[in-house]
Amino acid sequence: MSTLLQLNNVSKSYGSTPALSGVNLSLESGKLVGLLGPNASGKTTMIKVINGLLKNYSGEVVIDGGPVGPRSKAIISYLPDTTYLSDWMKVKDAITLFSDMYPDFDSGKMDTMLHNMEIDKNQKIKAMSKGTKEKMQLALVMSRDAKIYIFDEPIGGVDPAAREYILEVIRHYRSQDSLVIISTHLITDIEEIFDQVIFLKKGQVVLFDDAQAIRDKEGKSINDLFKEVFRHVV
Repeated sequence: MSTLLQLNNVSKSYGSTPALSGVNLSLESGKLVGLLGPNASGKTTMIKVINGLLKNYSGEVVIDGGPVGPRSKAIISYLPDTTYLSDWMKVKDAITLFSDMYPDFDSGKMDTMLHNMEIDKNQKIKAMSKGTKEKMQLALVMSRDAKIYIFDEPIGGVDPAAREYILEVIRHYRSQDSLVIISTHLITDIEEIFDQVIFLKKGQVVLFDDAQAIRDKEGKSINDLFKEVFRHVV
């Protein structure tokens, strides 16, 4: 395993309101990491900093040995918490967009996932249910042969069946030496897949450890520990 992502004393504020405060992390290849915290804990801000979508922060972000920039964006496959495709598009238009933008996009893998989802390439995105749209966008992200996959609330607002499928796709289609980061505040249905977890509270890392080590040490599930740590926040 190798270090793919480092945050060294990273801080970010919006005006006088801190969103991240002195975050230090070192994440390795081959790990599936849960980035956990309630709303307004700084999860999305951290993700946007890593993806180069936010500037004017202090500290250092190192991705696969280099700074945030064109090279890092080329090795990160990112699923944001909002729809990023235009309503006028059909599925085949989204595939063309990803094929043109990302040299590591695997159209064969995409076709397999679409077949499993029973989604037609001629289907319009605006006609999809929320769950179907989420699964289609996930397929686009997972069809890339990336070193780092980042998901911001991928199971929020979808039904349990869609959640189960989304998690199965992430587990099945990620390469074993990739780093996967999943941001969520819904833990019960997802904690079993985590190798490591990060608790982010008011922009600070209050816990970072192996998931099983936490269970052994605390004698409780990740979800139960989460509720204890964030009792007065959520």
